[in-house]
Amino acid sequence: MARFSRLVKPASQELVRLEVLRTERLSPHWIRITLGGGEIDRFAPLGFDQWFRLFLPHSGEGGDEALERIPAKANKIFGYLKYLRIPDGVRPVMRNYTVRAFRAAGPSGGAEIDVDFVLHGSGPTAGPASRWAEAAAPGESVVVIDEGLGFNPENGVEKVLLVADETGAPAVAGICASVPPSATGLAIIEAPSADDILPFDAPAGIEVRWLVRDASAKPGSLAHAALEELAAPASDTHAFIVGEQSLPTAARRHLVAQGLGKDRISFVGYWRVGAASPAPKSEQARPAAEGAH
Repeated sequence: MARFSRLVKPASQELVRLEVLRTERLSPHWIRITLGGGEIDRFAPLGFDQWFRLFLPHSGEGGDEALERIPAKANKIFGYLKYLRIPDGVRPVMRNYTVRAFRAAGPSGGAEIDVDFVLHGSGPTAGPASRWAEAAAPGESVVVIDEGLGFNPENGVEKVLLVADETGAPAVAGICASVPPSATGLAIIEAPSADDILPFDAPAGIEVRWLVRDASAKPGSLAHAALEELAAPASDTHAFIVGEQSLPTAARRHLVAQGLGKDRISFVGYWRVGAASPAPKSEQARPAAEGAH
């Protein structure tokens, strides 16, 4: 089964260089990095679950110079092959992240993007993006390529069913901030601990239901179980399911069996248990590709 539905592409997918403006530890497993400065004026906000490729400099000297070596189309097959030719130890880390919030004018005086990082493990067990986020400091440079939306507004914005593990929480929050105030529905979000529940604003008609997962449970399993307990959604519901790849796969199958049209379901496998992070969408056809979140 496909690991993601048809994506909504942005008008432009250029390399955009940004800087770290601020960092904030939100909870045991969450840290927020605020990006801006640099070429922020070239980033066009789309709302909903807008996501992007994030290129992080390797640790040590020469990190910023390595960012200059990123090919213009590193998110496409041929550009990605050029990216892979950058030597190990120099090649920037590439991962996928969601715009948690965009401000046209923030405390820095210019436009700002908040990006929430899930911290997987610690020390040597943490992924490279988690390690970078924990150590990030104002002034550090990164590069992004806008990738658009996984949530397709054309499938409906008035009645939604949003299901995610913790990695999809920023996307669900972004969607709730973008749908009209009259929207109705349900958002089911797993959290790895009670301290990792991060409240966000949503229309009054959308119930936000947080589920705290037991440490021994597989990510996504609690959200899927909760979904199976619900009555079949109305035919005009737009379902959005993201997280560990078994969650959207199983949840989509369940919803289709209940009669919801496949064209009403947006889904993305963000990561995979046992991997540092799942493969970027441009790499998913190649088994040996490096993963991304």
